[in-house]
Amino acid sequence: MRISVAADERVGVAKELIEELHRRGLETLAHGALSEVERDDWAWASAAAARDVAEGRAEQAIVCCWTGTGASIAANKVAGIRAALCGDAATAAGARKWNDANVLALSLRTTSSALLTEILDAWFVTEPSTDSDDRANIAHLSKLERTH
Repeated sequence: MRISVAADERVGVAKELIEELHRRGLETLAHGALSEVERDDWAWASAAAARDVAEGRAEQAIVCCWTGTGASIAANKVAGIRAALCGDAATAAGARKWNDANVLALSLRTTSSALLTEILDAWFVTEPSTDSDDRANIAHLSKLERTH
């Protein structure tokens, strides 16, 4: 699986995130401060990672900034993206299950190494729900993107 990864700074778990994804056997596409050639601001980096998912270059993305909020907002501006800011494993699992989230947003300030591992474990083992009500919500989001 290919994961697009973006961060606006090389602080906190930013570098460790790439190493952990590689340890799990995942291929990465790096953006922002994780790239040598791109603008590292959160809005640009997170949008680039989200576009990788929307345009099929990556199956999922992980975007990071100091709080994770800006990264999630920027990613969510890309059509077809459902980015979720997750501060714990239960939230990550819920975002994947009920929201069919395809972009994980993380805070570089509050995500510890141990928490990173727990969040990634939950994110990667949880599949989107097939429940009709859950799928209806995702379909409604797609309709909102097209009409607003």
